[in-house]
Amino acid sequence: MLNVMKNENQKFWPPHLPRELTVPNTSISRNLAISAERYPQKTAIVFYDTKITYFQLLSEVQILSSYLQQSCNLQKEDRVLLDMQNSPQFIIAYYGILFAGGIVVPVNPMSVTHEIKHYCDDSGAEVAITSQDVLTEFMPLIEDDLRHVIVTKYEEYLTADSSTTLPASLVSKKYSFNTTQVTDWKEVMKTPKFSKNTDARSTDTAAILYTSGTTGKPKGCVISHLNLMHTLVGATLWESMNQDSVSLCTAPMFHVTGMQHSLNAVIYSGGMMVVIPRWDPEFASGMIEKYKCTHWANVPTMVVDLLAHPSTKHRNLSSLEVIFGGGSAMPERVAEDLYNRCGVKYMEGYGMTETISQTHLNPPNQLRKGCLGIPTFGTESIIIDPETQKIIAENEKGEILVRGPQIMKGYWNNPEANAEVFIEINGIRYLRTGDLGSRDSDGFFYIADRLKRMINAAGFKVWPAEVESILYNHPKIREVAVISSPHPRRGETVKAVISLKNANIETTSDEIIAWSRKNMAAYKVPRLVNFIECLPKSGTGKIQWRFLQDQEWENKL
Repeated sequence: MLNVMKNENQKFWPPHLPRELTVPNTSISRNLAISAERYPQKTAIVFYDTKITYFQLLSEVQILSSYLQQSCNLQKEDRVLLDMQNSPQFIIAYYGILFAGGIVVPVNPMSVTHEIKHYCDDSGAEVAITSQDVLTEFMPLIEDDLRHVIVTKYEEYLTADSSTTLPASLVSKKYSFNTTQVTDWKEVMKTPKFSKNTDARSTDTAAILYTSGTTGKPKGCVISHLNLMHTLVGATLWESMNQDSVSLCTAPMFHVTGMQHSLNAVIYSGGMMVVIPRWDPEFASGMIEKYKCTHWANVPTMVVDLLAHPSTKHRNLSSLEVIFGGGSAMPERVAEDLYNRCGVKYMEGYGMTETISQTHLNPPNQLRKGCLGIPTFGTESIIIDPETQKIIAENEKGEILVRGPQIMKGYWNNPEANAEVFIEINGIRYLRTGDLGSRDSDGFFYIADRLKRMINAAGFKVWPAEVESILYNHPKIREVAVISSPHPRRGETVKAVISLKNANIETTSDEIIAWSRKNMAAYKVPRLVNFIECLPKSGTGKIQWRFLQDQEWENKL
């Protein structure tokens, strides 16, 4: 069956591409050094209207690397938290950590203190690089968890003409830190460069990316340089990137889509990044027109926003050649509107944090709607019955399994989770995706449902068990079930169904939501709250969350 599947995929394989990839057997930090050597005076980054060349980028990366080694005593494979929005500083920090021999631990900037503490405790990171707008979340962790924090202001990389366009929420407030353990970015950039060979092997760990699960505790996906290299090189070929490509960078770089398709793939090809820290459809359309962006990796809601905004109707978006995304389905009407406006068909793909982006992509010459695509370079995917673990026939629904060179090394210090996510079928090791889907006679894959209990809100993955574990700390909550609710723009949104400790207790949805905003990242916060006297339970006493979710989607809750 596996050989048949390969032949079916070959039928629609892009004719100009190899089936297997030969990728550089080096660290990804070498990609920046090579591009800077090839194109030293070429613009690497546009941040509003500030331009940074590849030579300048490499120079600042080397300075930060020197500081991490000398002043932070960073040793090979030490972990470093990186908590920032898309910005020149994120890119400099990402590669600076790798140049110093460290491991990047990207953190969502919406994370709050106790979430950051878990990343510190679990990864063992003692150094963090962040921005001043979220520094308050780090201050309680200094000394006990973090021995050094480097802090920057986004406006430091803005020209005078561009500074007024920075979102107000990202403009730094006056803030003093009376500790030697916090260092200002400007001071770091005064560090003399020095040469120290810390180049990693391709099999060494480059990053640990955290994803939650059914237990509610985020797990660290251990990603090697080779894992990263496969999907970033694959992206450049599949999406026809080259040194003259201009990428609109709106997908968060702390997440696999932005990290691989907007950052690492662009640096590998020597292209230009037009970096936007906060999603703004009006500003984004202006940057596409001004800098003639050719590539755009995103989540479908960004396309919806861009096309719906009145200001974009008069923008020239014709430079766009490839628009790629995943995370949620692209509405057919929006896809048609996109084609009519830009002459570009939306390229859908599929992947996970555990696979450092894509495992499936739609071929450029065979873009299908609502389809995951076919397995990419060197990747194999099968469908099994999740109960019997037997491979099932085409057009039948089962769990999607994948294997390939991009699959993570495993979860960080978590053998129990590794045992659950990896499975052997006919003596071959696969990764369980937890997604239910099917494969048609052409070898294209389609998603049907999720086996795992996960909410996909505008591309952000929210794990109900994690949100529930936080909500149980609320003094008035007795029991809670977190479910998905249909949403016209986000696809799904987070809803909490709550029973209170005492019927006489008074509270409101607004109070629960306000409390949640203080205790969890914003994208995890329930947007909807229902109070009921008693949550439904099974005969064994387990809360029947699926019953509640089915009722919600049938508009009965």
